[in-house]
Amino acid sequence: MAFPKGFLWGGATAANQFEGAWDVDGKGASVSDHCTNGSHEHPKRVTIGFEDDALYPSREATDFYHHYQEDIALYAEMGFKVYRLSVAWTRIFPTGMETEPNEAGLAFYDKVFDECRKYGIEPLVTISHYEMPYALVEKCNGWEGRECIDHFVRYAKTLFDRYHDKVTYWLTFNEINGAANPLGAVLSTGTIKGFSGPVTEVPDKPQERFQGMHNQFVASALAVVYAHENYPELKIGDMNIFTPSYPLTCNPDDELLAQREMRIKSWFCSDVQCRGAYPTYIWRYFKENGIEIKMEPGDLEVLKKGTVDFYTFSYYMSNCVSAEEGHESTDGNVARGLKNPYLKASDWGWQIDPKGLRWALNEIWDRYGLPMMVVENGLGAYDKKEEDGSVHDGYRIDYLRQHIEQMSEAVEDGVNLIGYTTWGCTDLVSASTGEMAKRYGFVFVDKYDDGTGTLARSRKDSFYWYKKVIETNGEDLA
Repeated sequence: MAFPKGFLWGGATAANQFEGAWDVDGKGASVSDHCTNGSHEHPKRVTIGFEDDALYPSREATDFYHHYQEDIALYAEMGFKVYRLSVAWTRIFPTGMETEPNEAGLAFYDKVFDECRKYGIEPLVTISHYEMPYALVEKCNGWEGRECIDHFVRYAKTLFDRYHDKVTYWLTFNEINGAANPLGAVLSTGTIKGFSGPVTEVPDKPQERFQGMHNQFVASALAVVYAHENYPELKIGDMNIFTPSYPLTCNPDDELLAQREMRIKSWFCSDVQCRGAYPTYIWRYFKENGIEIKMEPGDLEVLKKGTVDFYTFSYYMSNCVSAEEGHESTDGNVARGLKNPYLKASDWGWQIDPKGLRWALNEIWDRYGLPMMVVENGLGAYDKKEEDGSVHDGYRIDYLRQHIEQMSEAVEDGVNLIGYTTWGCTDLVSASTGEMAKRYGFVFVDKYDDGTGTLARSRKDSFYWYKKVIETNGEDLA
């Protein structure tokens, strides 16, 4: 096995799925706080107001806010070198529109970062992880509104100014290319003004989604420029969903469709953020879909100047595509695709493709030549807690082992891979379905889909396995 010395092993969470304390110490309501619980069979809902008889799982989530010391101590016990987390925008600017930040919110993250540093854990901070103030949805339809750029940049500057001596690695937007799919209107761009209902029934408005993405590009670039000019020691990255689209057959039409899918859903956003310009292929897609991006003078210059320092991505699965109809489909991370007859799938229908991770790493490296991190990878599964408190999740160990093996192969191929953070290292609320039953963690949290539970933490079998992986820098995966 080949991982470089100093490789950043760790785990990842997001504030809106993990932190809880949704209205504590001045925090405002985010889009996630307006989402009810759901399941694989029944989608979660977005509500404009708050329904008395509905459960809003992100409000308490698994309560990192009051358990951060315990949680970070568990990460230190595993030997984490890095911990990827996000800041809740509404904890710093409750509506997103304030001119002065909420000091109580800033003080909380001071404590979190200090706790990480106490154990020698490097924080990797996502500035906006599938979360924005709901007040901005009401005011300007989320990121469709150009004014969101100024609000985000003020927020990002506040974080850089406050924490530049505590946090070196930053990501501007989580899975920014999620907005290339309809569900991204809820998760990413917040272009859901006036909508209330199941997230699967959000009216698809590509014009709004892609305009919102453009405004995010500009906001990200401006944040990068500010950080580079004021704190040159900081490293700012992008973050994308990467889901390989394989042609189902060797029919040239399938090959062309796979290329198109990869361009729009996996390459477009990182081409802008890593190369600093809109790729030529996107203009035909915009024309054919009636999308007209409104830009202001200077936008393209800002994009060129504000390119990222490193590339990060989530990897869970791959899909197939075909120009022919009638093939069996499967579920996935934000988007659906066709079933690959050579792959198995998780309980939620996400196809398990470890070799696709090696393929992805090589393709990304060849395209951009930037240092890379895999910042989300993991298996959502039904975990059974035994009477003695143990959780025997060998299926999770098998999944992670196979993916780490393929990362090692990619390093041998020449890829500059510098870090790996598994998703949901402590159990948290699923972003796509709003449920607790879909667990990813090394740490089991006593919390259930009906809202009950003590929130007690306990170690799964995978906890001890991952500890050994980190201790041996990926050499011992048994």
